[in-house]
Amino acid sequence: MSETASLPATAPWRNHGRTIAAWTAVTVVLVGGILASFGVLAALPWLFWVGMAVVVVGVVAGKVLQMAGYGQGGKYTLARAARARAEGRSH
Repeated sequence: MSETASLPATAPWRNHGRTIAAWTAVTVVLVGGILASFGVLAALPWLFWVGMAVVVVGVVAGKVLQMAGYGQGGKYTLARAARARAEGRSH
């Protein structure tokens, strides 16, 4: 038996998550996780909960930025990629 494989009409969008929304979310969540970790290590429950609140803020900020067009496939991300291609900086 043979399998038939077909290719898509165009190459899929490839930015490996390098978007403003992704970087913002990851950075803020990482800072929150570090704060929460220090809260656990130092036995400071208030610091743990502050860290967890920062994690939630990071997730929400990432989603809001994505909905505003700064995530993968968003209008600002696509425009930035088009400028990079025009300048010969695309990958």
